[in-house]
Amino acid sequence: MAEPFTVRLTFYGDVGFFLKRGAGTVIQRQLRERTAVKDVIESCGVPHPEVDLILIENEPVTFGYVLEQDTDVSVYPVGLDWVTVFPENHFQTPHLKQFIADCHLGKLVRNLRLLGIDVDYNPQGEDRQLLEAMRSDNRALLTRDRRLLMHAVVRHGCYLRSQDPLEQTTEVLRRFDLLTSLAPFTRCLRCNASLEPVEKAKILHQLEPLTKIYYEQFHRCIGCGQLYWPGSHFKKLEARVWKLSHQA
Repeated sequence: MAEPFTVRLTFYGDVGFFLKRGAGTVIQRQLRERTAVKDVIESCGVPHPEVDLILIENEPVTFGYVLEQDTDVSVYPVGLDWVTVFPENHFQTPHLKQFIADCHLGKLVRNLRLLGIDVDYNPQGEDRQLLEAMRSDNRALLTRDRRLLMHAVVRHGCYLRSQDPLEQTTEVLRRFDLLTSLAPFTRCLRCNASLEPVEKAKILHQLEPLTKIYYEQFHRCIGCGQLYWPGSHFKKLEARVWKLSHQA
């Protein structure tokens, strides 16, 4: 039987959230066989998309680096401002603009689409379908399912800390630096496709009598055909957009 060896992992910054002990947490693991550092990190409860840099003896290593002797491992999160060393060895891409959300995040999806952010979402979708769509479309996964985020096929993603949709929206905007990419009222809240202006005369037969009288500007979803116009609810939506974009 192989001699056991000890791996000492120090978790910095926000990855301490997953350990319930805060930043600077140290965890020791005794191993009896060669093991990839990714597997050891995830055995501590930290999904790999939440890890941006791994250092061993002050040198960067990949997730596939094999541990086979007593080793000190430093694990750094996404977005830690002072981690500017080895920029070419960071795992995560900070400026992603295409996402897919799991079936429990409908309110977050609506907020993001309202801001013009591309978010695929199927409220009846199973995990297998979700992961396949994520992989084929090269989207970042948004979820509160830690195990789902640990799937090997997941390259980029985010575990949402809050259960509140407004706070979750802020998390996504900050994590992926999206504030300069917002384009409110340009995406269908129902199916995620883009909206295009449409002449009133072409859709007159679809409008209710009062809508025909009081509104002149309309947009139509290029995907599902849903119509949008600045009705009585529009000021509330504008207020929500302002709150979402200024809170981040």
